Amino acid sequence: MMNLSLRRLRVGNVALALLIVVSMARAQTTTGTQQRPTSTPYSGDLSIFEYPGRDKKLQIDRVMDLLGITTGKNVADIGSGSGWFTVRAARRVGPTGTVLAEDINPMAIESIGKRAEKENLSNVRTVLGAPDDPKLPAESVDAVLMLKVYHEIEHPVPTMKILQRALRPGAKVGIIDRNGDGANHGLNHDVVVKEMGDAGYKLVGTYDFTKADGQDYFLIFQMRSQIQ
Repeated sequence: MMNLSLRRLRVGNVALALLIVVSMARAQTTTGTQQRPTSTPYSGDLSIFEYPGRDKKLQIDRVMDLLGITTGKNVADIGSGSGWFTVRAARRVGPTGTVLAEDINPMAIESIGKRAEKENLSNVRTVLGAPDDPKLPAESVDAVLMLKVYHEIEHPVPTMKILQRALRPGAKVGIIDRNGDGANHGLNHDVVVKEMGDAGYKLVGTYDFTKADGQDYFLIFQMRSQIQ
């Protein structure tokens, strides 16, 4: 009887240990893929991104200067929405440059395509991305801007690692957003810095001149492996 009880105790201990290991593995998986709450990607009326004075409030020309967006450069507008930034970047880089307008919303992609045609911007290319992969061509861009979109990325670290494939040497990645808890269409600036660091990026610039447009910070990153 004693041996049977001991045997049952040992089996129970093994089962408990196995449960603990599985729980820890799940926790590690969750930590590696989903760092915090996220906001539901916007899929409503795209016209809300087009309002008078936004260029001045956001100081978009200064943003492009800091990202090195000049004539002939290739730029990615991730989460491009209505194409508000896309058309401004397209005019800045000119016919020798290219703007890749990426979004996971097919309606946004269709709308930007029509807008580029209407405004005679032949240097705009639309890209229908996936939530965890912007699906940009390899080594295709010199600069990236994520305007009010980073807080919507559910698995930020692996997604930003995938983005590295599209970056040319010295490329800069700009993130403009407001502080928040991730679920309220904002994400605290220190969380962004931590996640980007985990994904292999180094913070090279921090600005707050975007506050006039309701955005608390403008952060610039580069791949750590490319910084001397």
